[in-house]
Amino acid sequence: MRRLTFAMNLSLDGYVTAPGDDLGWSVPSDELFQWWSDRVGATGLALYGRKLWETMSSHWPTADQQPGATPAQIEYARRWRDMPKVVFSSTTSAVDWNARLVTGDAVTEIARLKTEAGGPMDVGGATLAAAAMRAGLIDEYAIVTHPVLVGGGTPFFTALDNWVNLNLLETRTFPDGVLLTRYETRH
Repeated sequence: MRRLTFAMNLSLDGYVTAPGDDLGWSVPSDELFQWWSDRVGATGLALYGRKLWETMSSHWPTADQQPGATPAQIEYARRWRDMPKVVFSSTTSAVDWNARLVTGDAVTEIARLKTEAGGPMDVGGATLAAAAMRAGLIDEYAIVTHPVLVGGGTPFFTALDNWVNLNLLETRTFPDGVLLTRYETRH
C-alpha cells in the first residue's frame, strides 16, 4: 500500500497562497529548497490539481535552461521532469513531462493508486488535497510553516466531518524561522 503525503508551504495563519494566488512570501532558503528537491527525488508519484500543475509546469520543465540557473535549480528541474505525475482536471486537455491526465473522480483514482505497488505519493494543490483529506486518504502531512501572516487566500486545511488524530513524526527548523512539522495520520 502506497503512502500519500500532503506537503506544502504554509503561512502561519494557515494559507498555501495569499490573496490573488500570491506565493511571494514562500521563497525558500537554499537549505529548504534542497529539502523540497530531495522530496521530489524520493517521490514515486506526484498528484497535482490543475492550478498547481499550471504553476509548476509553466516553470520547471525549462528552469534548468534559464540564464543564471543555480546547480540546485538545475537538479530540481531534472528531478521534477523525471518524477511520474498524475494531473487531475476536468478542464485541462493535455499534459506533458512524464504526466498523465485524469478527468474522472479524483478520490476513486487516488484510492486505486494507493493500492498499487510503487514508491510514496505526494498530493499537491489545496483543492485536490482537500478531497483526499475528506476521504481519509492522506497518511502524512508535511507542513512547512513560514513566519508570515497573509490574511487570506487558499487554506491548507479543509472543513472536515470528523476529527483526524495525528502523531508527530518530525520537527525541523530551517533558516528565516521556517518550521517543518510532519504528522502521521492515526488509523
